Amino acid sequence: MMKKQVNFEIDTGDAFFADEVTVVHNPTKMIFDFKSVTPRFDMRNKEMQPIKVCHNLVMVDIFMAKEIHRILGENIKNFEKRFGKIEMPKALQKAKRQDKKAKKEKIEAPIYFG
Repeated sequence: MMKKQVNFEIDTGDAFFADEVTVVHNPTKMIFDFKSVTPRFDMRNKEMQPIKVCHNLVMVDIFMAKEIHRILGENIKNFEKRFGKIEMPKALQKAKRQDKKAKKEKIEAPIYFG
């Protein structure tokens, strides 16, 4: 019997930092839309602040979504046991309070670009 060699090429993709995520589902899939919002600095343009929004979609079947939930739960539990409770950063708490106040005052502000 002849032995065959197999050459695997693994594309690890680019690293991606997510600022926010949206999750939607249908009867067979769970879809994670990770978004990264990056301001761009262009000294030539004084009138407008360019902002780049990148999306990375991850689609998994429902069972895999449940496994991700379980694995995340275990990892968060282990992290908090080792490093302490994860809390919302103070700057984000302040932004949430300001957002709540703005909604009471009915000030409309864009919450999503892209």
